[in-house]
Amino acid sequence: MSDLVFDAVSVRYGGRRGLTAVDHVGLTVPSGQVVGLVGESGSGKSTLARAAVGLSPVTAGRVLLGGVDVRKLPRRPPLQMVFQDPYSSLDPRMSIGESITEAIPRGVLPGRAARRDEVARLLELVNLDPDRAGHLPGQLSGGQRQRVALARALAGRPEVLIADEITSALDVSVQGAVLNLVRSVQRRLGLSMLFISHNLAVIRYLSDIVAVMYLGRIVEVGPAEQVLTDPQHPYTRDLLAAAPSAHTSLLDTGADEPTADVEPADPHHPPAGCRYHTRCPVGPLVRADRGLCLQADPTEDAAQRRHSAACHFSENESHKLAIPRGASAP
Repeated sequence: MSDLVFDAVSVRYGGRRGLTAVDHVGLTVPSGQVVGLVGESGSGKSTLARAAVGLSPVTAGRVLLGGVDVRKLPRRPPLQMVFQDPYSSLDPRMSIGESITEAIPRGVLPGRAARRDEVARLLELVNLDPDRAGHLPGQLSGGQRQRVALARALAGRPEVLIADEITSALDVSVQGAVLNLVRSVQRRLGLSMLFISHNLAVIRYLSDIVAVMYLGRIVEVGPAEQVLTDPQHPYTRDLLAAAPSAHTSLLDTGADEPTADVEPADPHHPPAGCRYHTRCPVGPLVRADRGLCLQADPTEDAAQRRHSAACHFSENESHKLAIPRGASAP
């Protein structure tokens, strides 16, 4: 198994005057571990995932698997992705058995019987009856289709699996079953996984490491329990405060902090200095003495701070959180 490393990766659309969706991102998915990537819509999470599998152009930097640039790996690299929408990720004219067979690397299983047995094994692995192999996607529910998409990704014999919001299009009643399946398969096969979600309860349930993304950059990363109980970046704290739970939120600071109730900055023209300063509840909007946030980019020396937090004042503002011990996936 190998680490998946995003080495100063940038993804830009539309030339110099276009949009930088991912900006100089450094992130490591350690071998055999799950990294949960969280952030609001438009933060660049899915673009980063698509860059890893070659579906978005890497404008700068490299994506490395085992120290090798993924662009130099074979046509079917040991890196597979499960997409958000199970209704569009499968060919409606192909049976699910044909879709899974198509993903099996050439030469690995010669002979129809061997490939048929492998399809049956993979369907059983994702808790589907092998008799479903002859069915079309339109004959399956959303949860069943997402299981087929997972089986298809596993057919490629990946070392790393990328899951992009794979439960967001599913009914709440089946989300938990799919998440339990993903966790079981990851542990059984020892896969490395980048799991993308905007749902913090899901991220906590699955992840060993949590990375928080805002406006194209990673603003905090660290062990899951540490990030979720002692967040260093104000954006992470705001995400936790907004997350619903049995106790209204995952965040309990014991104090009322003012929150900048404004829209995110324009990603085409991100602000100078700290990109979060236009919304930050502890930044220059509410603290006149923190003009540094308007001028200096905190990502430049983030590695020196706890959780690599991209915040000049992270050590001054971190809070202990009370997260219910019984919190679990939906």
